[in-house]
Amino acid sequence: MDERRSRRDDADTEGSYEEGGDERGRSRFVRRPRVCQFCLDKVTQIDYKNADSLRRMVSERGKIRPRRQTGTCARHQRALAVAIKRARHMALIDFGGHKERVR
Repeated sequence: MDERRSRRDDADTEGSYEEGGDERGRSRFVRRPRVCQFCLDKVTQIDYKNADSLRRMVSERGKIRPRRQTGTCARHQRALAVAIKRARHMALIDFGGHKERVR
């Protein structure tokens, strides 16, 4: 029993793995913090009539992308959701998910 040690124990004693890597020696993926594009552009109000910029914030199935994907701040995410819903109501953007299924 004493001869068998876990990989983690071997890694601690040998020091063969890179700093910041996992126990298999792969480096860990570190995601850059995203910055709100609306804050950078100093947008005061998100316009629902600008359908091209709103389409980037909607998935293929018509769902509003979350903040962690788009990088928007909480204030602009709330305004973005309202603008997308208004654009949908005015038929500037599809609701999505209405494509015919092929059987």
